[in-house]
Amino acid sequence: MTSLFARLFRLVWGADVDRALRPVLAVSLASSMGGSTVWSFVGIWAIRHLHARQSTVGVVFLISAMVGVLAGYAGGHLSDHVGRRPLILVSWACQVVLVLGFLAAGGSEPTGLGLMCLGGLVFQIGSASSQAMIADLVPRERHEQAYAAVRVASNLGVTLGPPIGGLFLALGSWSALFGGAACLFFGGFVLALRYLPRHGDYAPEEPPTRHSFGVIVRDRPFLLFLVSSALAWLVYVSFEVVLPISLVQAHGLAPATWGFLVVVNPIVVTLFQLRLTRLLRPVPAALKLAVALPLMGFPFVLLRVVDAVPAVALMILVFVVGEMLWVPTSQTIVAGLAPEDVRGAYMGAFGSMAAIGFALAPFLGLQIRATYGDAAVWAAVAALSLVAAVIGAAACRIAIARRPRPASAAA
Repeated sequence: MTSLFARLFRLVWGADVDRALRPVLAVSLASSMGGSTVWSFVGIWAIRHLHARQSTVGVVFLISAMVGVLAGYAGGHLSDHVGRRPLILVSWACQVVLVLGFLAAGGSEPTGLGLMCLGGLVFQIGSASSQAMIADLVPRERHEQAYAAVRVASNLGVTLGPPIGGLFLALGSWSALFGGAACLFFGGFVLALRYLPRHGDYAPEEPPTRHSFGVIVRDRPFLLFLVSSALAWLVYVSFEVVLPISLVQAHGLAPATWGFLVVVNPIVVTLFQLRLTRLLRPVPAALKLAVALPLMGFPFVLLRVVDAVPAVALMILVFVVGEMLWVPTSQTIVAGLAPEDVRGAYMGAFGSMAAIGFALAPFLGLQIRATYGDAAVWAAVAALSLVAAVIGAAACRIAIARRPRPASAAA
């Protein structure tokens, strides 16, 4: 049985991973599976069950994302002082309570929408701790491989979550969905409580004696990289949120067709992320970043020329290749730039850029589309990806020149 499990593991991940990292993989899988099980359907629940207006739901998601911006940094900062594990456990416990709150809300619109606003808080409070723990557990030269491995686990969870949520809804009702998701989150809490280490071999020995905010605002290469990351997240979220609207409304694809197309993303990441990361390991981080972001931003410019389903599938595949280059490379750069004693705060600030992307990309993308048309959206996304690539590569170069030891390791 153990040999069979090992063979299946290598088939999916493409390689063995550090033993110290395996608990993080299990918790990441459970986290992404629980999150995608419930959050894939929460917007529909708010509109259909709570009878909330679509515009109101959009504002709620915006509030949730902006709360997440602050929670991401705060959680990372706290993890530098009290440890990674406590923040991760608090996040898991809060997610269980939040989903049970959806269950208890009944048909109350104010209660349900108020709980949705807390989504960014309960997720982001432990997110930076999870990212920092990876760097605490493996040596610097293994960071990129480790982040890629955890990304595979997360994408496997994202692939499994929506079908599980759909099954809960088919077997019961909204109560079944939220009750089942709460069980998944509780299972993740138990896994984290039982298996996550209290201290990594590469974690700082003592809590920081300086305030992380002051360190970050003086770190100009890192601030420049944050700008690049925020723009990159605008590109990524445009794919997730704006692209399906564009394909259905402007290019005549059926919603069900998009459902099949979007699965290309998590499946390709799950099967090829580690293999690609291992293959391109000798390539400098700045170069990978400079290539990755245009690969994400430029494919959908071609929609004005061709929008047949096979062509769209190929565009998505190119986007996913760029995404597989971008995500672990960015995480590795941040882990390399971060001083060890405030690593959690750096990861929190970096993670907050994702919340900014989720807050602004739908608003800006749909505004551009409504005013200037569909083609203008993808021209803007392509331009953003190019600017993000230039700024990110420049940040890497500046860091290498100014801080040779950590930046060289990152690159």
